[in-house]
Amino acid sequence: MPDYLAQRLNMVESQVRVNDVTDVRVQDAMRDVPRERFVPTSRKSTAYADAPLEVVQGRFLLEPRAFAKMVQLAEIKPTDNVLDVGCATGYSSAILARIAARVTGLEQDADLVRIASETLPSVGASNATIVQGGLPDGHKGKAPYDVIFVNGAIESRPDALLAQLAEGGRLVAVVKSGASGHATVFLKEQGQIGRRAGFDADAPILPGFREKVGFVF
Repeated sequence: MPDYLAQRLNMVESQVRVNDVTDVRVQDAMRDVPRERFVPTSRKSTAYADAPLEVVQGRFLLEPRAFAKMVQLAEIKPTDNVLDVGCATGYSSAILARIAARVTGLEQDADLVRIASETLPSVGASNATIVQGGLPDGHKGKAPYDVIFVNGAIESRPDALLAQLAEGGRLVAVVKSGASGHATVFLKEQGQIGRRAGFDADAPILPGFREKVGFVF
């Protein structure tokens, strides 16, 4: 029988803490939440591997190191209202729910919505709810958000999501240009959106966030 607890503790020690994730709330949340419950049975043996983990075709949980660093980059407060975009099976929402006041997990795949909705209560994430909808559109019903967390890479500016930020709100995503990617914070101040790069990162591009290719004349 795999010792998932030992694997989880090792993940935090060898992938998270050593990569400058100093926020103890992030460390504690990742020690507490059983990641293996959010992955298919056939992939449980790699639940704590240092790599993106495919949960259904073309959809992934972010690698633990990049995920933890992005959560820290968002500077989430205990009172924050968070939108978790592309939450997949709900692991990210479970982590965020231990740090923020309220989390809305947004997912467009009906099967993933069902899995996340069934799994989150089993790990005590009572302040997280899952909604279905297009990922680039966000979820206006519970906006504005203090934090919007994007579980993957984007190639185009997420204007619909940025419009749902509260004043002082932060959106965190991996911005990808060609082969390079950077975890980036978009910050809303005085109604304007600024941005700053956090660290080099790679992640699968989420559906709906590829740059549109124009006509070539």
